[in-house]
Amino acid sequence: METRKIRDNEKALITFLLESLNLDLADYPINEDVFEYEGGKMGSISLNNNPDSYVGDLIQVEYIDTDGIPVVITLTEDDKGQLLDLDFWKNDMSKLLKYPSVDEVVILRGEEDN
Repeated sequence: METRKIRDNEKALITFLLESLNLDLADYPINEDVFEYEGGKMGSISLNNNPDSYVGDLIQVEYIDTDGIPVVITLTEDDKGQLLDLDFWKNDMSKLLKYPSVDEVVILRGEEDN
């Protein structure tokens, strides 16, 4: 898998999501190298290159893209308690037009809601 460096806006969003859950950032280190799913079309990234180790969702938020289409963003963890994916799912499966800032997302559910 070809990786790239994590972008500042991705790191900021992940940090915001972890802080929203009152999780200690030291317990969930953010890898500097990520892998883009579907060539980066929708914004989803793998944070540890081990997709078969999914255990569950940490938090889900929603964002409305500039074309008015809702986007559900889920931060997931692996079987070792580490960050796995930052997954974007745009309702109509179209390309993400604008990456959301932390003040543009609305929390749908967090770990305590599971």
